[in-house]
Amino acid sequence: MRFRILLLLLSFLSSYSCKQNPQVSENPTAQFYTSTDSVFSYQGRLEAKPSNNTVNLISAASFVQFQAQGENLAIQLKAVAPQHAFAIVEVDGNPLDRYQISGDLATTIKLSLKGEDFHQVKVIKATEASTGDLYFLGAQANQIKALANTNDLKIEFIGNSITSGMGNDASDFPCGEGEWYDQHNAYWAYGPRVARGLQAKYMLSSVSGMGMYRNWNDEDQPVMPDVYRTLSLDGDTTQLRDFNQFQPDLISICLGTNDLSDGDGKKERQAFNAEKYEHNYSNFIKDLYKKYPSVKIALLTSPMIRKESEKGKMLLSSLKKIKAEFETHHILALYEFEDVYQQGCSYHPSKEDHAKMAQQLIPFYKELLNR
Repeated sequence: MRFRILLLLLSFLSSYSCKQNPQVSENPTAQFYTSTDSVFSYQGRLEAKPSNNTVNLISAASFVQFQAQGENLAIQLKAVAPQHAFAIVEVDGNPLDRYQISGDLATTIKLSLKGEDFHQVKVIKATEASTGDLYFLGAQANQIKALANTNDLKIEFIGNSITSGMGNDASDFPCGEGEWYDQHNAYWAYGPRVARGLQAKYMLSSVSGMGMYRNWNDEDQPVMPDVYRTLSLDGDTTQLRDFNQFQPDLISICLGTNDLSDGDGKKERQAFNAEKYEHNYSNFIKDLYKKYPSVKIALLTSPMIRKESEKGKMLLSSLKKIKAEFETHHILALYEFEDVYQQGCSYHPSKEDHAKMAQQLIPFYKELLNR
């Protein structure tokens, strides 16, 4: 994929062309629909702001979907300065490109849609909650109508940078260049891939660098059990998630890579404490069961840690103990990655690695879900 900047028109696929432009189309037959219009439906951690007609796509891979008809479609998005964000636009199931969204001015993505039929459109956040907000302002077309989502299966993926899709897409910025999140692409992460494969609704609750009892390079900052209930996964208790809005059938947890990490090698780091890890993990699962009594839970090892290594053995041992604690009264399953996936930036999984991971996980999830 090629990086697009404002005012540069590029062609892609055989049926679509696109450009970014800060101005909405002047087509007199087109109508602008604000983000809070009922024609738009959303998925993920979100915050609607009716006062200024915006919806904040908070979590990685959160998205808005709708159907559009007409020759031209304009989509308006905005990040929050000084950060920028990235978004994927998908039309009729085809991902078109990853677009950089400015935090200074609204970014308008213009598409040319051929034919008179309605086209299914999704706008997906490629970055994550910790990298900044992404606001959907609305869209303009001859006609926009709702896109029905008949999927009944719901999956929540809880994790860290791996789940967020960090470092998996260096098509616009080579590894090590730009901001630390410029290679993020949550659309291609294993979770959304699995969800598309299983035709499931999904949510990503993931924060780069986060662990279950300690994070990548600290011992005393909030960890996933601390931030999970907060809407933006930042520990801000003035904005809490409404757990009634998304009741998952399956929760998949992939946490432990950062707990076991050596950090940056400069800051003092204690040895991995299996007891603390297991204690926090166990309490976190208990809290999940309070919120979702009948949910099925999948525990994943780390795709960045070799299974035969000392760390890999410690992680598997702890997860087996946690599984044994709950499996008498609940349905849990443990998945151990056979291979290590580190072909992306900063030794993270690449897009191709995530595809392999998803391919392996789909049968595992199907068996757990009895599907």
